Amino acid sequence: MRIHLITVGEPKLAYARAGWDEYEKRLRRYHRLQVTRVSGKTQALESEAVRRAAGRAPLVLLDPRGRQFTSEGLSAYLDAQGVAGVGELAFAIGGPDGHTDELRAGAHLLWGLGQLTLPHDLAMVVLAEALYRASTISAGEPYHRG
Repeated sequence: MRIHLITVGEPKLAYARAGWDEYEKRLRRYHRLQVTRVSGKTQALESEAVRRAAGRAPLVLLDPRGRQFTSEGLSAYLDAQGVAGVGELAFAIGGPDGHTDELRAGAHLLWGLGQLTLPHDLAMVVLAEALYRASTISAGEPYHRG
């Protein structure tokens, strides 16, 4: 399956850049991976840029109101999408103000990383790591046990 990661901006802090780079590299072992960085001067422009970048792929928005997964649950979700013939999923992290109501309403899924508010840089690393961990579970590899 192709995974398309769409972010408003990129990690600015050194620890986050290193974490993002590491998990992006690891994810490439399991998925065809595309990363798109978008920008916009307003929440509306950011959300429009995310929508355009996703194209026709089902869009999974990271949003605190969204469904929360265990690692095993995320793995099962990704597997189910693949079995259903979904060739690509687009995952998007919004800017400081999040996504517009319009973009949320048209999303395939809202995914909440938890109830904590995470800094943008850290949320990006958590997204990449969670997808990597789910991929190792699907592959029957031991990473998720560590």
